Amino acid sequence: MESIITMQDVSWRRDRKTILEHINWEVTSGQHWAVLGLNGSGKTTVLNMLNGYIWPTTGKVSVLGQQFGKTDIRELRKSIGWVSSSLEARIRSMQRTQDMIVSGKYASIGLYEDPTEVDYEKAVQLMEELGCIHLLDRTYETCSQGEKQKILIARALMAQPKLLILDEPTNGLDFIAREDLLNTIQQLATQESGPTILFVTHHIEEVLPVFSHALLLQQGTVFAQGEREEVLNSARLTDFFEKNVEVDWHYDRAWMTLQE
Repeated sequence: MESIITMQDVSWRRDRKTILEHINWEVTSGQHWAVLGLNGSGKTTVLNMLNGYIWPTTGKVSVLGQQFGKTDIRELRKSIGWVSSSLEARIRSMQRTQDMIVSGKYASIGLYEDPTEVDYEKAVQLMEELGCIHLLDRTYETCSQGEKQKILIARALMAQPKLLILDEPTNGLDFIAREDLLNTIQQLATQESGPTILFVTHHIEEVLPVFSHALLLQQGTVFAQGEREEVLNSARLTDFFEKNVEVDWHYDRAWMTLQE
């Protein structure tokens, strides 16, 4: 199988403090992964490393078969779609939704290029696929939080990435908006020609049936990784959270409750 992500004995230190230590992780084509961890577990650091914004202190990182140090990171980023709150904070709110989406082709915040009619046709197609065509010609600031997330996902897909990273995309959404967005992600992940998806979350109930594998990060190390059912169970998560929890499965999704 084609390697999408390979991290071999990766550590990262900053100001004499170890943030990541001995990370070994491989993602191959045909897999979709959920990444979970408490605040400070190292999730954001791993994502920054996969995007080439930071480099490992020790170890090797390869993304889409390209080993860091032997490839042009700027070119590699064009094959990686990333949706995160840090991106949303840099967006001009008065921009039209379709302009926002088209900007993803150029990996720019704002549209400074001269897009073609074909680019806009692609943007409209993505809006239809993601169920947000009703937002056409709207400004970004007039969209709800859930609608904004769909626009950002469409923007990330504009360049036809091979890897799509969704960093806590449901933050700030109510229950209805969250389930609507999760349904959109489920449909996207089942597309035959779609990208490999990394879904970062705090909530195990958001780990959809389409996510075949899960990675648990704890204090900068891999606590557990593997097939979803092997990782998201009562015994493993009780050890992970150091609290007595029970996991029940409903509609092929895991739901966790804290026990007395």
